[in-house]
Amino acid sequence: MFFKGVKMRLLAAIPLLTALAAFGDEASSSRPETSSQQPVAATPYRFEVVSGDPGEQGERLSAVLGCIGCHTLDLTGEDWTEPELGVLWTANLTQSAVVYSEEELTTMISEGKRPDRALMDMPSYLFSELHPDDIAALVSYLKTLPAKGVVHPDPTIGPTLAKQIESGYFKDSVQQVAEMKDKAPPDLGPEHAYARFILRATCAECHGMDLQGSTEPLMDAPPRPGLQIVAAYSAEDFSTLMKTGKPIGDRELKLMGGVSRWRYSRFTDSEIEAVYDYLLALARRGP
Repeated sequence: MFFKGVKMRLLAAIPLLTALAAFGDEASSSRPETSSQQPVAATPYRFEVVSGDPGEQGERLSAVLGCIGCHTLDLTGEDWTEPELGVLWTANLTQSAVVYSEEELTTMISEGKRPDRALMDMPSYLFSELHPDDIAALVSYLKTLPAKGVVHPDPTIGPTLAKQIESGYFKDSVQQVAEMKDKAPPDLGPEHAYARFILRATCAECHGMDLQGSTEPLMDAPPRPGLQIVAAYSAEDFSTLMKTGKPIGDRELKLMGGVSRWRYSRFTDSEIEAVYDYLLALARRGP
């Protein structure tokens, strides 16, 4: 996503502050070895499978990947309209799941486009390298949801957003996918490739593909740190942070607290372990 000053783009991070996070088959995830030079796109990793029911698996992934923050708790969408930006709604996913086929929903998630146009700010670049089975599980989950609410209007472009589009400052979801193609967190070797895959789809949203953090304002939250900060955590402390949002010192984190409780608490223990080991290696590597 990341959110270049248009309020909609800024607020879209709030799977993140407000919500449970939701979007958004078989035994368990595999971690096949790959060359350390391979891009994420070439790796067959997927999130750990905790249910043989694709819908149940998709519900977990919808939480981990964080859709409720943009589409609301019941996935019926939200009005992000501002006069200078335009009429801007996030989709009612319960209605989209009825209108669009599984193939079309897959394209919307991973490529940022629906049959008639590019999506405005769907963070598909984060999901463009997901394993096909993970996307299929997400789509299966969406297809189980009963349709409710209304179909929201297509976007209109206000004067400020029009200027940002013309200048290239604002990029739609298809452009973001193209721009971020083959980009991923630092390659720390095949033993950390699985965690690199997880981080690309999740933590890179706030901390950047390089995981160095950002000083760009995000509502009233402080700057996001570089994730080398994890070197200060024991494995137990890091697991507590992921599951409860509580860092060392039992403080309340304005942004990460919500992200952890509603998104990352749904990580499996093995996923948390893999991410921790990667971030320790990243810290030890240095700048």
